[in-house]
Formats: sequence, C-alpha cells, structure tokens
Amino acid sequence: MSQTQEQTRSLPIRVDKPWGNETIFAWTERYVGKILFIRAGQSLSLQYHRQKDETIYVSGGKMEFEVDEGEGLVTRTLNPGDSYHIRPEVRHRMRAAEDCTVFEVSTPELDDVVRLQDLYGRVGK
Repeated sequence: MSQTQEQTRSLPIRVDKPWGNETIFAWTERYVGKILFIRAGQSLSLQYHRQKDETIYVSGGKMEFEVDEGEGLVTRTLNPGDSYHIRPEVRHRMRAAEDCTVFEVSTPELDDVVRLQDLYGRVGK
C-alpha cells in the first residue's frame, strides 16, 4: 500500500500552521484537496512550486493575493467566490485581510514548496 493510500484512510488531517491551519480532506495519487484557514493579518510564505499545480477558491473572508503574472509581483484582492490557478514556478503568497477560508485543489506534491520569504522563519526548510 502506498503512503497516499495510507493517508487516505485517516482523512481528514488537520495541520496547525503559524498563520492558521489546513485540513486535508482528499489525498490520492492524482490530487489533493485542502481547506486553509488563514487568520486576519497573517500570511503564508512567498513561495513557488517546482511541480505542484494548484487552484485556490476563496470561500469566506478577503485575501490579498500576491502573484507573479510575468512582470513581477502584483497584488490581487480575492473575495468569496473568486478563484486563481497557480502553475508551477509561479511565485505567490496569500495574506488574509480578514479571517479567510480557502479551498485548494492541487497535484499531490505536498512537500514541493520553495520558500523565498517567510514571517515565521521557515525559509530554506
């Protein structure tokens, strides 16, 4: 049995993060589904992924989404009902303007995170 199959048996998995928490509700060899809860004023790392392809959907709250759309970082305000597709190698960061709930679906490379900046000392980890 693969690790992915083993993980699926114990879903959902809640992981506390310095910015809030994430709940992994689906994990297969082809995709992962998560719910991120980001506390107001907190942010994830400025990061990119080498392989991981993901799409986010804001379910509640307001997010300031920083993303490189080809000519450097821009900030997009994402509100409930907004989504954004993040391809591999694209730098991005999520900041909660208010408590924010985000659904994320992605390919299964969960450890594929290259942190460029981080408020919580996790760059290079």
